[in-house]
Amino acid sequence: MAEIKRKKGETFESFVRRFNRKLQQSGKLIQSRKIRFYERPKNRTKTRMDALRRKDITQKREYLKKIGKLKEEGPFTPYRKKTR
Repeated sequence: MAEIKRKKGETFESFVRRFNRKLQQSGKLIQSRKIRFYERPKNRTKTRMDALRRKDITQKREYLKKIGKLKEEGPFTPYRKKTR
């Protein structure tokens, strides 16, 4: 972490600005953003098992739609803004 001390007579706004600039220059912010959403790669067995599970769920869902126990869904629009 960048260590910054407030200068005598320095306003808080200029101190924060100087701190942010120092943080940007250090590269710590970029590094933390890179590793934020890192997921370890899955092994082949785990990947295959996940694929088989998804395939099985899809087949069960299609079967239920075919026999009429599951109604068919329309197009998926999760974040559409409703207009009046």
